[in-house]
Formats: sequence, C-alpha cells, structure tokens
Amino acid sequence: MNHVPRRHVVTGIAGLSLASLLADPLKLAAAAASLSDITITTAGGRKVTAALGVPAKTPAAAVLLVHEWWGLNQQIRGVASQLTDLGYLSLAVDLYDGKVASDPTAAKQYAGAVQPQQAIDTLTSWIDMLRKRPDCTGKLATIGWCFGGGWSLRASLARPVDATVIYYGDVTPPSSALQALTGPVLGHFGGLDQSITPSSVDAFEVRLKQLGKPATIYRYADAKHAFANPTGQNYEAADARQAWDRTVAFLKQTIG
Repeated sequence: MNHVPRRHVVTGIAGLSLASLLADPLKLAAAAASLSDITITTAGGRKVTAALGVPAKTPAAAVLLVHEWWGLNQQIRGVASQLTDLGYLSLAVDLYDGKVASDPTAAKQYAGAVQPQQAIDTLTSWIDMLRKRPDCTGKLATIGWCFGGGWSLRASLARPVDATVIYYGDVTPPSSALQALTGPVLGHFGGLDQSITPSSVDAFEVRLKQLGKPATIYRYADAKHAFANPTGQNYEAADARQAWDRTVAFLKQTIG
C-alpha cells in the first residue's frame, strides 16, 4: 500500500543554493527528511521504493531523479528537495534496493549487479505512476548523474518523456535506440573526463543531430568526471553552479 506523502513544507532550507545545501550536513539531512518514501509494485511484479517530494502548489510537472553509483543517498535526496522547492513533483528512485555505498569498491559492486531489464521495469513503472497522479500535470523530465545519467537517458528511451538531463552518464546507445527520444536532451560533461570520454560525447551529439533530435550539450573544459558532486575530489564549484542553473532553466523551458 502506498504511503501518502506529506506536502513539502517551506523551512529554513528553502531558498538556499544547491551548493550551500549540499555543503551543510545538517541542512542536507533536513532536506532529505522532507521527502516521503513511497512503494509501488512494478509492471514486472517487484516491490520498489523511492523518495517523493510534493510541492506546495499542485498539479505540478514531475522530475524523476536517478542516483549516482553510490546509491540513493542524502545528496540525491537533497537535490530532489531543491527541485520540490522549485515547484516540481520530485521522485528520487532507487535502483539498488536500499543499498548505499560509501566507498568505490562497494559502489562498483552495486552498479555492476543492476540487471538492465529490472532497472527499466523500475524506471518505467515510476514514470507511469507519476503521470497518473492527480497532482501531476503529465509533464515529466528525467535527470541523472554518472551511473544515473546513463539511466536517465535509457528511461527516456523506454518511455516518452518531455525532457532528459544527463550529467556525465553513459551515452553510447546507438542511433536505432535514440530514435525513440520524444523530448529535448540537456547534457553536462567534463572536458577532462576519462570515464565518459569527450570522443563518446562528440559521437553522441552527432547521432542526435543526424536524427534531428533537439539537444544542448555542454562541455566544461577543465572539469573531470563527477565535477558536480561536492563530496568528491573532482568537484568544480563554478562549473557545478553553472550546470545547475542551466538545468533549472531547461526544466522551466521544457516542462514548466
């Protein structure tokens, strides 16, 4: 049975910049706690849980967030809270069934254990759920970081959505798969990323252009992988701030 979420309450954390929120453990914990955990049964018959933020004013457009390879931690919940404060119905999904990694070895293990068919079942079931909610306008965007950036794209290939945001995620799907995109794409990539390489990003942009798919791909010249994560060694504050501002503007333009 689904837990009925409380509406997002404007507190002292409202109005903070994303960077300020993520840098303050106490305020981040409060922001994460403002979300409600809800559970559904997927089309494939599995129980899955996600964290939902309901804005003060509804109906609202929805944003589905997919976590980094660390799992659904407080940082991603904090981003979802920020999007809720901006007026979006925000759902941070969990592809790890509750597991959260604190070191790269565990993160790699958890990411490697994800079964693609189950992940798509989870993501599409959540998209379907959001669209059916009376407090949703029907407009929906996906957003993800790193591991989640790739799944943000794949969710958009599996279900028609209005917009897709990718932070340094895998962009190797072929043109035959990208043909399914129904909304514009916004991408943020590091020019020095050795994981999601500039050449793979260039090839992705070429495929989208050849297909006539609207896309805006930003390259942050001096940034490495995960440059928007303030807890990592590759954090670039100015680039992260600019990427977030561009993301918010993109969401306003595409889903309202």
